[in-house]
Amino acid sequence: MSSACARQDLASQRIAWLLWGLPAVALVLGAVLDPAPRTAVWTTGFLVAGVSCVANASRCGRVHCYFTGPLYLLAAIATLLVGLGVVPLGWSWIAAGAMGGTVFAYVPEWVRGRYVNARVLGG
Repeated sequence: MSSACARQDLASQRIAWLLWGLPAVALVLGAVLDPAPRTAVWTTGFLVAGVSCVANASRCGRVHCYFTGPLYLLAAIATLLVGLGVVPLGWSWIAAGAMGGTVFAYVPEWVRGRYVNARVLGG
């Protein structure tokens, strides 16, 4: 692991709780809400986490973020569509897909390392 990549990794900085911790707590707590507030909470939580992952993948090359960024953005779209009644999908499918996808996103990190390359992208 490159120390330069680690320094650029938002997940290793204090702001990580705001970018991923707070959305995760909101998603868990939002599960007990009625559909309308759940739609707002989950869409926002997935959107914040997804944009943060995409930014982190671009910033430092964190491997799992290349997978979780698009996954969370798709989950935000799915949540919005389910909440609006456009798609007849159960809330549990969105939650299971996001959780399962997150676990699977870490597998490449365990196999090949935490970062895509040793140099800081854009630096």
